[in-house]
Amino acid sequence: MPETEQKYADIINQSRPVSSKHPPMSMLNRAAQFSPFAALTGYDAAVKETARLTDEKIALDEYAKSMLSDRLQMIAEHIDDLPEVTFTYFVPDKKKSGGAYVSVTGTVKEIDEFERIVVLDDGTRIPILEIYEIESGMFAELGYE
Repeated sequence: MPETEQKYADIINQSRPVSSKHPPMSMLNRAAQFSPFAALTGYDAAVKETARLTDEKIALDEYAKSMLSDRLQMIAEHIDDLPEVTFTYFVPDKKKSGGAYVSVTGTVKEIDEFERIVVLDDGTRIPILEIYEIESGMFAELGYE
C-alpha cells in the first residue's frame, strides 16, 4: 500500500458527510462559487454611460423663432378643428450635457402660454422653448407652407 493510502486508510472508503442542519447545495449554486466577479462594481455602467452619445441643442435664429411663433399662433386659432401636428423638440438628458431630439405627432389639446407648454390629447407636454420644428397639413391648407 502506498504511503498516501495508508495515511487516509481510515476515511478513504467512507461516504461523504451530510449535514443535519443545512440542505445539500444545488449544482448551480456550487458552480456559482467559481464564477467571475466584478471587482469594480458599477464600472461597466459608468463606461456605458460615458460612451452614450447625446445631441447638442441647436440654437434657432430669429427667423426660425418667428416662424415657430406664427405656427403656434395658427394652431391656437384653429385648435377647435383638431389639427394633427408633428412637433420635433429637444429633450435634455438628465445625466449629462446635451440631449435628444424627439418627434411626436398628435392633436393639440391646449397651448398654455403661462406655463409655456403645448399639451397634446394623449397628455404629452412639450415645452415651447424646446420646440425645433412644427409640421402639419393645416399649414398647406391655409397657404402658409
